[in-house]
Amino acid sequence: MALEAIRDQPRAVELLRRALDGARVAHAYAFVGAPGSGRMTTARAFAQELLAEELLTGQPGADSLLEQATHALTCASGPRSNNPRSNNTVVAGAGAANHPDLHVLAPTPPESNPKGARTIRIGAIRELERQAALRPVLGGRRVFILDEAERMTGEAPQAFLKFLEEPPPGTVVVLVLPGVRAVPATVISRCQIVRFRARESSRAADAVGEALALLQAARADGAPGLFRRTDRVDRDRAEALVDGCWLLCRDLLLARAGAPAALLSDAGRAAELATEAERWTDEDLIDGIEACRHARETLINNVTPRLTVETVVSRMLARAA
Repeated sequence: MALEAIRDQPRAVELLRRALDGARVAHAYAFVGAPGSGRMTTARAFAQELLAEELLTGQPGADSLLEQATHALTCASGPRSNNPRSNNTVVAGAGAANHPDLHVLAPTPPESNPKGARTIRIGAIRELERQAALRPVLGGRRVFILDEAERMTGEAPQAFLKFLEEPPPGTVVVLVLPGVRAVPATVISRCQIVRFRARESSRAADAVGEALALLQAARADGAPGLFRRTDRVDRDRAEALVDGCWLLCRDLLLARAGAPAALLSDAGRAAELATEAERWTDEDLIDGIEACRHARETLINNVTPRLTVETVVSRMLARAA
């Protein structure tokens, strides 16, 4: 079974399996988690099961159709379209080129600027609406996956909200998001949230790397460098950055103590951390950990996320040599 092949996300798989087994599939889901946590892989596996399930309805040739659809959704490589000239971002992702009832919508750069920022624009949402209004080809259901749904811009979120309020029968939409605040609350409130935990092997290493980069940018460029990197920081992002600063202080303490690289969050960063640790005293790092603890408490009380991160980094820089 497709979902059972998903590793490291037992809670997400259990929730989706219960929905399938109990015939209680929602019309919209938000797969929320860090990049690399398996959100898209799970979305495609969920789509595979949804569409294969639709073929088990007693129609002639159902066994043959099921076999073909399962093979297509499992084995197709289907790279995303990289055509910057296309305004239609409902593209053929893995399996979509072979199964006409699966559609993947992904951000693309502007037609006039292939190197511009990738976004999901209003034209893509209109195309999604058009596709959803069509009759499914092989069964009674269509599945739409919006990768990086937080990149909807302009009028796209409002148009998508109207679509979610009155979806065509048999439509299932999956939004892939980094956090619940990445899209308007009116959108997320109409989705069933499925949370994905960052993989343990990379979560701490990534957090330390981000915190170190933030610290170095602030040290090199001062306040402007810090402001550029904390622009548009929401609460989820602020919590992740504060946690990264805490882990960084921990790793620097270990480096100062001469601990083996295996004890660090990222053994491959041992030399860089050793160099950074020379700038600090143990007392400075303990103070940094206390600043992170205090910041985590203030975030609970609706303190501005961006201000909280900037305060933590500024306090750490004031103590470092």
